[in-house]
Amino acid sequence: MLENTQIVTAANAVFPMPSMVLEGDLPLDGGQVVRFGRDEEIFGQGERADCVFKVISGWVRTYRILRDGRRQVEGFHVAGEYFGIEAGAAHRASAEALGGATVVVMRRSTLNELAARQSDIAATLFRLAVQGLQRSQEHVAMLSHKSAVERVAGFLLDMAERADAGRGFELPMTRQDIADYLSLTIETVSRTLSQLQANGLIDIPRSRNIVLREREALADMCE
Repeated sequence: MLENTQIVTAANAVFPMPSMVLEGDLPLDGGQVVRFGRDEEIFGQGERADCVFKVISGWVRTYRILRDGRRQVEGFHVAGEYFGIEAGAAHRASAEALGGATVVVMRRSTLNELAARQSDIAATLFRLAVQGLQRSQEHVAMLSHKSAVERVAGFLLDMAERADAGRGFELPMTRQDIADYLSLTIETVSRTLSQLQANGLIDIPRSRNIVLREREALADMCE
């Protein structure tokens, strides 16, 4: 977990990030690469948002604990995606590694200083913030207007696309993670996956392995 702007780790390997700037990306110079184990916390809800994070490998889960104690998974982040970008001084959600993840940690203050001098960095930060807002709005719209089968079908298509997978891919998250992301019960998620398989739209060779047999039919369900 990261505390008080210090990168704190026990078993994690931490080392400087080599100089690297990608086109349309944020500068990673001076960042640090941190490896997190399965379900290990990266930062906690309510903690100071002193850093910005980018996934290098693996997956990251972000979630909030609601006032009634329920968990709402806000998103899953794959390699190449940023997370932890906040408008305020504190993190609105917690972040944990899914099955292990490697992330680059960049000081928010450093990025703000660079953005003040370089318009392209300021524009990139703005673009990333807008993308995060759009994804949150799409998530809310999906929860408000989609049926269970539409939510699950859309989720599978989204995960396949973001993982850059073909027909078959491995889901790193549990059925409970999916349920908490889609605002469904775990029983409904399992029943819906079985329904999609019985209808010949997907195959589930193993518990987390998904094969999309009829991608177009799944997409039609989500329109």
